[in-house]
Amino acid sequence: MIQFLTEHLSLFEATGNGEGKKTIGELLEESIAEQIIALCTQHTELEINHRSMIIREVDGIMYDFQEVLASVLEKNATNQQAELINEVSLLIKNLFDNAIADLLD
Repeated sequence: MIQFLTEHLSLFEATGNGEGKKTIGELLEESIAEQIIALCTQHTELEINHRSMIIREVDGIMYDFQEVLASVLEKNATNQQAELINEVSLLIKNLFDNAIADLLD
């Protein structure tokens, strides 16, 4: 995930403030949170300890993203940045979906 974000880091290095109403940090947190809520809602068979593990993993991912994007978290996101953040959050959900499928098989 970090490698994917790093490969697209130039998108976040643009100068100026974006046209969006939300900051990059807000979008990142909200988008990932929405996907993880959807994930847990979708997989009702998950036990509480599995949900806790997912939350811990997501916290680690968020920490890494915040480290990589620290200099731009407070800037308003551009449409392109918002699209990439959405794509990243969908990738995270997909990774967890696959891990859950493996766990429950």
